[in-house]
Parts: sequence; C-alpha cells; structure tokens
Amino acid sequence: MLTVVLSGLRDRWASFVGGFVALALGVGLLATMGLGLAATSRAPERPPERFAASPVVVQGRDRLTVDVRRGPSTVRVERMLDRPQPVDGALVRELRARWKVTSSGGPDALGVDAPAAEVRALVGDRARILTGGERARADPDPERDARALVTLDALLGTSGGVTAFVSVFVVASTFAFAVALRRREFGLLRTAGATPGQLRRLLLAEAAVLGALASAAGCTLGALGAPLLARILVDGGLAPAWFTTGGPSWPFHTAFWTGVTVALAGAFAASRRAGKVGPAAALREADIDADVLPPGRAVLGTGLVLAGLGLLAWTCATDPSALLKRKTYTTLPMLLITGAALLSPLLVRAAARLLRARGAVGTLVRENSAAAVRRTAAVAAPVLVTVALAGTLFGSATSVTRAKETEARERTSAPYAVSGTDLRLPAAAPAGAVLSATGATSVFVRDGDAAVVKYGARAVADPAAFAELARLPVTAGDLRDLDDRSIVVNEEFERHRVGESVEVWRADGSGPVRLRVAAVLARGTGDNGPYVTRANAPGAAVDRIDARGGGAATVRALEASGGTAPPRAEGGAGRGSRLGMVLVLGIALVYTVIGLANTLLMATSVRAGELASLRLAGATRAQILRVVTGEAALAVAIGTALGLAVTAVVLGTLGAALAALSAPVALVLPWGTVGAAAGVCAAVAVAASAVPAWRLTR
Repeated sequence: MLTVVLSGLRDRWASFVGGFVALALGVGLLATMGLGLAATSRAPERPPERFAASPVVVQGRDRLTVDVRRGPSTVRVERMLDRPQPVDGALVRELRARWKVTSSGGPDALGVDAPAAEVRALVGDRARILTGGERARADPDPERDARALVTLDALLGTSGGVTAFVSVFVVASTFAFAVALRRREFGLLRTAGATPGQLRRLLLAEAAVLGALASAAGCTLGALGAPLLARILVDGGLAPAWFTTGGPSWPFHTAFWTGVTVALAGAFAASRRAGKVGPAAALREADIDADVLPPGRAVLGTGLVLAGLGLLAWTCATDPSALLKRKTYTTLPMLLITGAALLSPLLVRAAARLLRARGAVGTLVRENSAAAVRRTAAVAAPVLVTVALAGTLFGSATSVTRAKETEARERTSAPYAVSGTDLRLPAAAPAGAVLSATGATSVFVRDGDAAVVKYGARAVADPAAFAELARLPVTAGDLRDLDDRSIVVNEEFERHRVGESVEVWRADGSGPVRLRVAAVLARGTGDNGPYVTRANAPGAAVDRIDARGGGAATVRALEASGGTAPPRAEGGAGRGSRLGMVLVLGIALVYTVIGLANTLLMATSVRAGELASLRLAGATRAQILRVVTGEAALAVAIGTALGLAVTAVVLGTLGAALAALSAPVALVLPWGTVGAAAGVCAAVAVAASAVPAWRLTR
C-alpha cells in the first residue's frame, strides 16, 4: 500500500501542490500564532521601581470585597479599584514611630525598612503588605504589561481561529475536487478488482503522507515566522517592547497534529464518495457532474445556515450589544459563511443560468458553468469565503465605529470642547458661557444577589451645566434631577426605574451608598452612563470640558485649561483591530489564491479533449481562451455575489441591533476592500485558467 501511495503522489504531484502549500502554510501560521499566544501568557516580572530600596511596602487596600449569595452559601468576591485607598493616617504614624518609612508618589503606599513579619504583625488587615517582586504592585499602572497583552491575545487567537477555519475549508475542497477528477482512474481500479474499502484506504493513506510532510514543513515555517511576527507587532506598537516568542514546544505539537487531522478530515468525505461509485458508473459519469450535493453535505450546509441565521437573530433579540463586539462579529458569521459555501453547488447552477449570454462564447460560458457544477463551485466557494469575511469584518467594524462617532457627536450640544488629563478649570466662567466639566470614574453596583459589576462612569462637576449641554438619549427621568444623592443609569442596570434606589460603591471602594435613579438612558453603543456627581467620585480628575457661549473669552479659557480638541471616538476599528482584520483577511486571501490557482490549473489541464473538440468545431484559440477565462470570471462573480449576500444579512442584523439599542444606525459596506479582494480573486482565476488553456490549444 505504501509503495502505491508514494508512487501515486509522485506521478500526480501537480494535483497535490495546492493542498500541500495550503496545509504547510496553515500549519506554519498556526505554529506562529501558537508561539505568540504562549508568549502572551507570561508577562515578565518587572523589578520594583517606586520602592526599590524598601524591603517591605505597606499599600492601601486596592480591592473592593463584597459578600454575595451563591446558592445556599455566601461567597466573598473581589473587584479591583481604580486606585488603592490611602494608607490609614494612624497606621502611618505607628509605622513611623518604630521604623524608617519612605513615602513616594502619593498616600496610597509607603516603604518600610523593617522585617516583613514584624510589619505584618503590626498592620494586620488594615493594609496590604508587599514584599519581593510584589512590591511592583505599588508602581504606577502595575497592570500595564498584562493589559498590553489582552488585545494581542485576542488578535492572535482570532487570527489562529480563522487560519484553522480557512485551511480546513481549502484543503477539504482541494481533496474533494481532486477526487472528482480521478473518477475514471477509480473506475478502472474497481474494474481491476479494487474494493471500495481499498479505495478509501488509498485516499486516506495519501492524505496522511501528504499531511505529515506538509505539517513538518509548516512547523519549520512557524519557527522562522514567529520571531518575525514578534518584531512586526512590536514595531507596529501592538506589543510592548519586551515581547518575544519562543520557549514552549506545545505550539509545534498542536500545529503538526492539527495539520495531519485536517488532511485526513479533508480526505475522509472524498474517500467515502469515491468508494461508493461502481466501475461502470464511474466510467460513464467521468465527464458529467451528477449528484454534486450529497445528502450529508446538504444537511450539514442547511443546518449551518439555519444555525448562523438563528444565532444572529437570537443574539440581536436577547443581547444586541454583543453584536457590536469584535469577538462576536468576527466569529459568528463563520457559521453562515461555511453553510453557504457547503451549499454552493446548489446555488451556482441557478446563478449561472441567470446569465444573459450573447453569442456562441457567452452561451458556452453559461452552459459549461451550469453543467460543470463541481468546477464552478470549487472556484466560487473560496471567493465567497474571502468576500464574506472582507464584508462582515470590515463592514461591521466600520459600522460600529461610525455609530460610536455619531453617538459621541450627538451626546452634547456644546460647540467647544477640550479633553486631557487634570484640566485646569477657570476660576469663573466667562460672561454668558456655560461650562460643563466631567471626569472618568467608576462605580460598583450589586447585580442581584450573586454578583457585583464594575461600570465605567462619568463624574459631573456642575449638574445644572451638564444638563443644559448634554444631549443624552434619556428614556425616563430628567438629567436636571442629578445631585449628590442620585445617579443617572442606563437600561443595562438591573434597577433602572426612576425613583428606585441603587446600592453603589465608589471608585475608591467606599460605601455602599444608596443613590436614587434620577434618569435612565438608552444603552446605545456602550458609552451611555452612568453619571454621578463629584461627591460620589473621589479622586476623579477633570478630563473633559464642554462649553457654549461666551465667544472669544470662552475659547481663551479652554486654551488655558491645558486640554486639546477631543479625539474621535474609536469603536470597533482601532489600530489593533484594523491590523487584526487585515491579518485575518490576508490569511483568507492567500488561501483563496492558492485554492483558485490549484483548482483551475487541475480543472483546465484535464479538458484537453473538450478544447480539442471546440477547435475541430471551428472555434479559434482566442474564442477558446475567452470561453475558459469567461467561465473562471463567472465563477468568481457568483462567489462574490454570494459573499455579498452573506454580508448583507450580517450587516442587516447589526443595523437591527443598533436600532434596538437606540444607537445611530450607520451601516457601511467596505466596497473598496471587497472590490480589492474580488479583483485579486478574478485576476488569479483568469490567469490560472488561461495558462493551461493556451498550452492545450497550441
């Protein structure tokens, strides 16, 4: 068996090149992403900076601790505060009376030159004791390294998932089409006495050998590509300067065996189909596409389409805000895309018949495309995947960003605004001017009996000025009722009826306090509330000033505040998100190019008899080339149309979700990105079909 397999791979190497390259590239990318993900799981331990010379650090409490009910028992949960609380003054005096104490950068922590055990005995539970590497917890922004890796982890994880998704699809399609082209060979083997089981084992053995060789090559590519990826991420500002890859071997094992599994999975369905065909049927149907959509594929494709549509509708109805998140609009459409790709043989025939052909060339293009459904679908399906990914990813991200920007612009009626850190407020507002200063803070709210939720909030300095300038989507209540004993919430809060009381802990962990709901806002894109006064936002610094009226005096006052014009809101398409989408689309486009080139080179190369018959019937070489390239272009056009249909469904659902959230509906279809992807596919398809056709008609 092994001799037959190796001989077959050697004799038919051209038909396996595309699958080998696609699989090797997929394994290489998986290994690269795996090494990157492994690196994101470990941030380096930075040495303490603020209290490097102190063996012990006493830090104020940096966590809110609340008891909640979980079933019949009570559980203590912790939530990180925006900043640690100041160390108790009495405790500071006790420490200074016994040991040398160093203060640096604020009252939240101090260094103590004393044995840790003695300090711990004195402090007890009044503050946290940090020793060794833990002293870095008292440095400014101690979570910056871990936070820097969160976006990177999501980027690499999404890219790896899309790599696996597209590689499985392309490799499976390549094997299926290669098997379809070998029906005459299988018929001869059956005539010679080969059993269906032997044919299945032959194809699976070919896939195993090909998968092992391609996976080994891919692991080598991954080892070379991981350091390059790290440099690109660091140079692009998406990873901290210390980020490097390497170390664990599990990414190579995972990528290698994934590649072998993908190859076997791709060949499995094709091998079952090959084993079911009898000798006479295989010879008789060698050039006719019949039964191109087996029941299993039809059921799976229909199920995935229904599941994709159902999940989109269910998410829109139950949690519309989830559709605005990058993780959702990156992964959820894949069900719909996969289902449409599986059903493509059923769709392309009907689409090809819609072509209004003129002349002999146009008629041949239409009829050949409708008759050779496998060939047409094998070209249209990867184009569908690429166009749909381009449309859903970039379209969703751009639409969410546009909605956030529109919502941010509509949130205030102020013609002037500045933002920055620790803005300086004028001693008095200019004559005829209204100034509203706000700052970032947070509140902790009990959600039922089982959870405590942290909300990013805004602290209002002057509720009257804020109410006059704000144009928030109020669904109930009045912004003018906001005071030190109340809060403005949005519909996401469990208790969001005007007049109800909400139990709130402040940003420094103080509380709880009960605040009355003064007004309720629509959820919008996620930035609507809550709002509290500065009395309930300890430590909040002013970072934005909105102003109206006062003319030139107001402009001068804002210029003196130290702020700048507010930046545009960045929604789903920030720098990291854009790079991630480009990476995902680039992966899909590379695979599509490989799949198209391999499919059309194989398909056109076996059409020597058909093309010779056309020459005998009087067709010129130019006419034959127009027929062949026209078929390729039509298949790409069908794939593009199907991809746009999927995009329309996803963006339509996103629009419904924005409307349900009372957010601006600003849907954007990225015609430039979609057109570029379709154009590349068309160029590759035409070239890959024209080159072998030119050789066969010489």
